[in-house]
Amino acid sequence: MSEQDTNFLLRELVEMTKELVRWSRPQGIATVKKLLAETLAKDEEKLAYHHSDGKSSQEVGRLAGVAHGTVTVYWKRWSTLGVVEPMKVQGGTRYRRVFSLEDLGIEVPKARTPNSVEPEPVNNPVVETQVV
Repeated sequence: MSEQDTNFLLRELVEMTKELVRWSRPQGIATVKKLLAETLAKDEEKLAYHHSDGKSSQEVGRLAGVAHGTVTVYWKRWSTLGVVEPMKVQGGTRYRRVFSLEDLGIEVPKARTPNSVEPEPVNNPVVETQVV
């Protein structure tokens, strides 16, 4: 086979691959959106997934309002589903989300951090005193 024939076949292969991606992308997006909507049923799960971008399980847990052990359970489940990918870091493994919830039209709740928690109103009764 000549070099010209090889180049022609490679160009054809690239074009066919592009066509396959064009047709399969919408179906894949719909499938992933459905999977994530079912998997991330609670706000805490959505927050944990959203913040799984290389942060520690402690940091993700703090932002999601769950224990870091819960985050590691989430990560194991999500890794099995293929919606997070592991990252080796010094001292262990962290996980990074594969998909953006916003890009899929899934609303991300606000993170529960100490600064975002509204202080509870204090109802101090007025006590009158007399000076004697």
